Amino acid sequence: MAAPTMIPLHQTRAAATHCPYCALQCGMSVTAPTPGAGGPAIVDPRQFPTNRGGLCQKGWSAGALLDHPERLTTPLLHGTPVDWDRALEYVVDRLAALRSEHGPDSVAVFGSGGLTNEKAYLLGKFARVALGTSQIDYNGRFCMSSAAAAGNRAFGMDRGLPFPVTDLDDAEVVVLAGANVAETMPPLLSHLRGARQVVIDPRYSATARQAVEAGGLHLRPAPGTDLALALGMLHIAVAEGYLDHDYLAARTSGVDAAWRAAAQWWPERAERVTGVSVADQRAVVRMLASARRRYLLTARGVEQHARGVDTVTAWINLSLALGMPGTRGSGFGTITGQGNGQGGREHGQKADQLPGYRRIDDPDARAHVAAVWGVDPASLPGPGRSAVELLDALGRDGGPRAMLVFGSNPVVSAPDARAVAERLESLDLLVVADLFVSETASMADVVLPVAQWAEEEGTMTNLEGRVLRRRRAMPPPPGVRTDLDVLAGLADRLGTAPQGAFPTDPETVFDELRAASAGGPADYSGISYARLDDGDELYWPCPSTDHPGTPRVFLDRFAHPDGLARLVAVDHSGPAEDLDQDHPLWATTGRVLAHYQSGTQTRRVDELAATEPESFVEVHPDTAARAGLADGAWARVISRRGVAVAVVRYTAGIRPDTVFLPFHFAAGQSANLLTNPALDPISRMPEFKVSAVRLEPA
Repeated sequence: MAAPTMIPLHQTRAAATHCPYCALQCGMSVTAPTPGAGGPAIVDPRQFPTNRGGLCQKGWSAGALLDHPERLTTPLLHGTPVDWDRALEYVVDRLAALRSEHGPDSVAVFGSGGLTNEKAYLLGKFARVALGTSQIDYNGRFCMSSAAAAGNRAFGMDRGLPFPVTDLDDAEVVVLAGANVAETMPPLLSHLRGARQVVIDPRYSATARQAVEAGGLHLRPAPGTDLALALGMLHIAVAEGYLDHDYLAARTSGVDAAWRAAAQWWPERAERVTGVSVADQRAVVRMLASARRRYLLTARGVEQHARGVDTVTAWINLSLALGMPGTRGSGFGTITGQGNGQGGREHGQKADQLPGYRRIDDPDARAHVAAVWGVDPASLPGPGRSAVELLDALGRDGGPRAMLVFGSNPVVSAPDARAVAERLESLDLLVVADLFVSETASMADVVLPVAQWAEEEGTMTNLEGRVLRRRRAMPPPPGVRTDLDVLAGLADRLGTAPQGAFPTDPETVFDELRAASAGGPADYSGISYARLDDGDELYWPCPSTDHPGTPRVFLDRFAHPDGLARLVAVDHSGPAEDLDQDHPLWATTGRVLAHYQSGTQTRRVDELAATEPESFVEVHPDTAARAGLADGAWARVISRRGVAVAVVRYTAGIRPDTVFLPFHFAAGQSANLLTNPALDPISRMPEFKVSAVRLEPA
């Protein structure tokens, strides 16, 4: 059995680390309490390029989680505290029995974009080597999958921002499509203050308000019509002579096919579909075309759709038509959400990938990774189900009978949450490794208490593709183990993997990750703990220890074999479901400043919970009046899948045909009781951002 990892601790010294929340990965210092004195850990901001000494409300209060009274400190077996040996032996006995009776794919693994690179890597290896299952995916499928697929298709590589965020400091124009950075990552605003901003969002969000107050624009397309808007703008770019013909000829292919698709989207037609005026469409294209330093950034608002890949592609097409990507001082990028959303999708916890962003169905990739792992390539399973399809298959004939969940809370975060809870209840075994008893953990047969961000070493990869060191400031509470210890303990007992295949030292795991990623699109082989600790700013790809890393990709060529970016013909088709008399409004979902993801952590921080204690629904006052709803009253929001209750919040800036709910709340207040599990055919991203609903007084 692997013993818990012990790492030397210097109690009197602050640990330079990074925030546990979003992908901006703000720099902070954490000072552990003096031994014997008690009290909370102290969090201080530190100077770092992404946050420049600033933190948002969530970052400032992150230390409250470390000594929270609800922290899990002992394993639970059917709700009863047990020791680690008993918990792990129970899990292994049940896994062995299920695998023997139903085969390796009877066991599933569900990971997280919040796991360190080391944990994401070892989790993928554990699934494929120790369990032999193809059934592994993660909650990043709900976050960046459409942007990643569109980036790979257009540029040959997926790196959310292919440039440092500090490049935005000199921008003249920044277009934010479906991004509310004022609430999701406030320190990013310091990089946008010199630019004229255009915000595309059906809500008058905090970001839209700041943009308008500073002389920028706010465009309010109907939910699910962003693709039509991008096509209309591309039509304007062509028809009004804004194309960068030299750039298109030298650096791209596919422009003729993309134009044939956009030619039918004259701006007046786009206005009828989206509600965005022709004048505003023209103004944005003119701003981008006339500026020397300009950026177009997308986020979940345009990506979490059943046509999310094509929607992102349409915005990429516009940026390519104007000569922006791969040009110093300009560019296209996607804003990654989760803390390790970039690294988490690179190293093997995604159904179709192996470490280094290699495809699992590529024979050469399989051979390379199998050699690092010391196994036969033929023993590695093929691609499995994507997240929503995996959750829907649980407990069904031919589907998994057991699931191990690390760092995720799908009962709250997955679409059509009621159906997800039903599938989890049907399992023969549910194991959850977490910090608290989340809504998913409350359903588990076994809950395993694991270390938090300031209690472990590791690396994260932020939204720029910059690899960062997460440093340990304090030990975890007695009885708590790291995820690496958990995986090693399970693997040792299963006895199905080569001896020593699951180390518990994070640096040892990272060195193996480096070897596994070598030569892949996301090549980390030249990055080491020593280089990071010496202060090197290392962005992947970094293929050798004397390589400086790649802060700006695509400046010379794109990652396709011919070096060209691809414009891809796409067309608008609208949301996966329609409005009708019983469901006359569009509901969209998103984040708010005080909370993060499923709220498992932030709803337990008093300061944050007091700021936003319950779910709300933003409604235009005229829409609320028609439904008989007063400001501050409780409403029932009803979709074809379920009902959520929320407090009515009058918001004159939202479209009258649209309501907004935050997705951080649970039980009857869960916005994902409403959302549509319809999937993008390429990314398998569910359609979180648009559901047909009606409102009733609660």
